[in-house]
Amino acid sequence: MSPVFLNQLGLVCALGSGKQEVARALFADTVSGVASHDGFADRPLHLGVVSSPLAAQDALPPSQHSRNNALLLTALEQIRPAVDAAIARFGPARVAVVLGTSTSGIGESEVAMVSHLATGELPSRFHLHQQELGSPALALTQVLGAGGPAYVISTACSSSAKALASAARMLRAGTVDAVLTGGVDSLCRFTVAGFRALDSVSEERCNPMSAHRHGINIGEAAALFLMTREPGPVRLSGWGESSDAHHISAPEPGGKGAMAAIQEALKRAGVSAEQVDYVNLHGTATVQNDAMESRAVHALLGPDVKASSTKPLTGHTLGAAGALEAAFAYVTLVDNPEGRLPAHFWDGAVDPSIPALSLVKPGEALGRPVQRVLSNSFAFGGSNAALVLERA
Repeated sequence: MSPVFLNQLGLVCALGSGKQEVARALFADTVSGVASHDGFADRPLHLGVVSSPLAAQDALPPSQHSRNNALLLTALEQIRPAVDAAIARFGPARVAVVLGTSTSGIGESEVAMVSHLATGELPSRFHLHQQELGSPALALTQVLGAGGPAYVISTACSSSAKALASAARMLRAGTVDAVLTGGVDSLCRFTVAGFRALDSVSEERCNPMSAHRHGINIGEAAALFLMTREPGPVRLSGWGESSDAHHISAPEPGGKGAMAAIQEALKRAGVSAEQVDYVNLHGTATVQNDAMESRAVHALLGPDVKASSTKPLTGHTLGAAGALEAAFAYVTLVDNPEGRLPAHFWDGAVDPSIPALSLVKPGEALGRPVQRVLSNSFAFGGSNAALVLERA
């Protein structure tokens, strides 16, 4: 089967905007990104809020205006020349858009409902299409003029990892020649309230793999890749997907579904567990996720593979998490001769009830370029996805 490559990357998250700015923060010895914020709950919470300037939405009709699409266009701006060149080279019908999201424009609906309660009318700028899950894909096709398949996958926290897998399958099938793929999610009170109702939100910075872990920080981000069969700096060599069918929100506690996804990704990539240099953990800092994931990683890759959760830096960006953490894999693989690794920021309190992993310390590096990264994404309902990315 033809290999597929990630030729370009645009991203924005709580760590900053663009590959260089995000990489500097990602590999820093000190923790940044997530901070205490008001306005999303009845008390301040630690959240991964994007503070970078966002792209204008003048090219979109008002019915597509949302913070979610502004984040997406900010990531697009960084790679727009390469995307336009691909459309010109292959033709609009041969360029697809495949994205993951979970919030879309819910934030705009929240503002509209507040106005309706106060005045009895919805704001003139509000449109129901803003909150449709397909809005991000529609927005990109309208801005770019791409005419290939365009759709959004919404499977909670595995959404954009599954989008990358779907994009790769289209390229391997010969359906298209290029895919703009990734994920986007924006912060809103609705999402925060939902996770708080499940007692899953930490009011402090999240603490993955710690004996003291007690919940997630929620964040927002957009990450976009131009994926083609043309050689590029990073190859998406493997992906695996599985479903626990165990519980509506809790993962299968032994990690069986997670292991199935990881095993499929490794098999498709044609690599052994020993060839993986670094694992970007899903690492939400919830009691059940971290226990399940530590068991799965320990069983398949052993206790010595370097691993970390980057969610204390960005928050859990939900539908964007798979693409954002694939972006972190990208910057770990490219222009990184010392093999710097994203640190695992936590309190160091080992949980004796779960298998110990080799968690990356601040400033830690392999001392050589990183060759392969495994990135895990696990969602409600047991929707699991794993990606293997390699330096080309």
